[in-house]
Amino acid sequence: MATAPPVPGSNVLLAGLPRREREQFLSWCEPFEMQLGAVLCHVDTPFQHAYFPTSGLISLVSVLHDQRPLEMALIGQEGMIGATLVLGVDTVPIQAMVHAPGVALRIAAAKLQRHLRDSQGLRTILSRYLYMRLVELSLVGGCIRYHRIEQRLARTLLLADDRAQGGHFYLTHGYLADMLGVRRSSITIAAGDLQDRGLISYTRGSIRIVDRAGLEAKSCECYQVLQARRGC
Repeated sequence: MATAPPVPGSNVLLAGLPRREREQFLSWCEPFEMQLGAVLCHVDTPFQHAYFPTSGLISLVSVLHDQRPLEMALIGQEGMIGATLVLGVDTVPIQAMVHAPGVALRIAAAKLQRHLRDSQGLRTILSRYLYMRLVELSLVGGCIRYHRIEQRLARTLLLADDRAQGGHFYLTHGYLADMLGVRRSSITIAAGDLQDRGLISYTRGSIRIVDRAGLEAKSCECYQVLQARRGC
């Protein structure tokens, strides 16, 4: 079961709250302009804020000593930064960096934890979101081991499209190579194949999905698994 597309200028998680509870929560938030390349939180430091994007994209980045940063996931209007606060874990587990500029609703970590204690609805929504993040990350290992690059690229583009606003998004070959753990030349070949098949339009990192049904058919099963888990 496919999820409904995000409403421009909103955050899907907060939109799921009852009206009165949502209005109260929003009164505790402030708009935050996300600048390209800005690091929102550093690993192994305490969360200062949680972020609920209403536009733009945030990268979750694994940083290992003497290695290139590895892009693990993209967060857009469907999600948040700081989900582990639901578990009472206030230390940042992975670096978050702005991939595409936009706006987020920002709330102090202490205020979010206080609201979580008082709101069963918010706890349920954010716990469900945290579960989906774990499901997605758990698929990565098997996907890298068993699925072809073209399939994995199709899955990544579908997920980015789900989380982007405006019908197109920007992902460079370098970013996609880091995210999929392959060489840039492999991304060039795979992206060229998807474009030749009329599934995407790709120019200097600007991507538009032309044939979504065709891209879903080209994707590995991981995308369908994630969609099914969201609908259950």
